[in-house]
Amino acid sequence: MDNTLTLLGVLQTLFRWKKQIIRFCLIAAIGTAIISLFLPNYYKSTTIFLVASPDQAKPELIFGKSEYGPQYYGNEDDMDRVLTISESSELVTFLVDSFDLFKHYGIDSTGRKAPYKVRERFLDLYNVKRTKLGAVELSVEDTDPIMAARIAKAAREQINEINLQIIKSGQQKSMLTLQSDIAEKEKQLKILGDTLATLRRYYGIYNILAQTESMSAQYSEAESDRISNSARLEVFKSQKGVPRDTIRNLEAKVRGMEEEVKNLDDRLKLFNEGMPLVLAFERQYGEANQSLSEDREHFKIYQAAFDAVFPMVFMVEEATPPIVKSRPKRSILVIAATAVAFLFLVVGILLFESYKDINWRAIYNSE
Repeated sequence: MDNTLTLLGVLQTLFRWKKQIIRFCLIAAIGTAIISLFLPNYYKSTTIFLVASPDQAKPELIFGKSEYGPQYYGNEDDMDRVLTISESSELVTFLVDSFDLFKHYGIDSTGRKAPYKVRERFLDLYNVKRTKLGAVELSVEDTDPIMAARIAKAAREQINEINLQIIKSGQQKSMLTLQSDIAEKEKQLKILGDTLATLRRYYGIYNILAQTESMSAQYSEAESDRISNSARLEVFKSQKGVPRDTIRNLEAKVRGMEEEVKNLDDRLKLFNEGMPLVLAFERQYGEANQSLSEDREHFKIYQAAFDAVFPMVFMVEEATPPIVKSRPKRSILVIAATAVAFLFLVVGILLFESYKDINWRAIYNSE
């Protein structure tokens, strides 16, 4: 037993078992080679792409409304979003339905666990990862090289589509909020407009600057005419020989001018009373109208950005049908199986030789 603990003892022991070792390793190698011949060949198609920045969807950057320029390539958050999409159920379901993978993988679609099985089968053949250079590498394996390339290409295009839908969804929410604000401001503007129209009719104010000049001039002229004619009337009354009809006509004219002056004075008082209110509402109406115009302009910009088509991934390498299979590596399988068989056999032989003199029955019975 002590002899087997030395290297020489180990070699001697293995040498005695050389025929069994060779025979067992040959059987393992031949068996693995035969089994590997029945394994289907898988072909891997790979596409590589860069993640685009969502800045392309920001209206203020698209139309130069910001002091910062848009970024064309995404950051770490954008990369994480794309990687999440690439493993999402939405993408897998789309690919399963588009390529009828239930039938392709030989899975009964009516089974209760069929969706789970086809998903697990697909994910075993599908891989997406971030490269050390900051790109995304997406690969698909299949027994049909053309099918592998088609699925890889469709996966990349659908990732772009889903990513774009997420961005468009955010834009749409912003547009709905903006539409709501526009509708509310239109209501407020209508209320302000109706109130302003009522105030203008009541106070007779339509153009403050022009009316102020016009009414002031009318009042000054009417007051001047009244004073002038009143003075003439007093002169005529003090003179003899002035026809009575002339005096009566002048008196009537003076009374008319006094009424005109009184009317102009009332209008000026009403005008001055309403001018602050009209000015305030005109200012509010102008500000509200300006704000509404800006929101409408922003909505047009958002609508243009929403309607714009832009890529969310930039293709670096297209998926093409592979020529060389990716697996199985039959030579590696044979070598690995032979090595494992050799190691297990060596360990078994050494254990057997080391403990073959022990009476295991006696030990078992003594317990």
